[in-house]
Amino acid sequence: MASETVPPKAGIRERFIHEMKRYLVMVIFLFFFFGAFTAYRRLILASYEIDYVDYGWALIKALVLGKVILIGELLHVGDRFEERPLIVSTFWKTLMFGLLIVAFAVLERLVGSWIHHRPLSEEFNFTGPDGYEILARIPLQIVALVPLFAFRELGRVLGEDRLEALFLRGPAAQSSLTPSR
Repeated sequence: MASETVPPKAGIRERFIHEMKRYLVMVIFLFFFFGAFTAYRRLILASYEIDYVDYGWALIKALVLGKVILIGELLHVGDRFEERPLIVSTFWKTLMFGLLIVAFAVLERLVGSWIHHRPLSEEFNFTGPDGYEILARIPLQIVALVPLFAFRELGRVLGEDRLEALFLRGPAAQSSLTPSR
């Protein structure tokens, strides 16, 4: 997918800029998604007079998950059903990248246990408020991938330039682009 709008012989600088734009768009989307849930949690807790301002979690998670997704795309995770209808490829990629995110979360816990010299049983204790929060965040992160991959799959089929033109410049600008197929 990285070479769709960047010519194969593009320089390192052009490829870097293209990938950074893709990463930035992904991070912005994920940040707004996670930020909305952080705001929801803050308002619910405020009704019980509990202060909660953890927007840093939303930003850090967006940055990390964006990078995990780019690495997964580099490794061709979820490419199996790209010739099927978009709903199939979207949900397949959501499932595969969801599993990648869970694997990354487990690896993160293992490394954290090793660095902080804590027993594994402490890192993987899913009871109590902290454990419940971890269990709630995993499906939330996977659900966030559905619209993300729907747009990315649409961009793959239509061409990133056409999708960008439709969203940022309107339908009239799209007609000036040549068909991608």
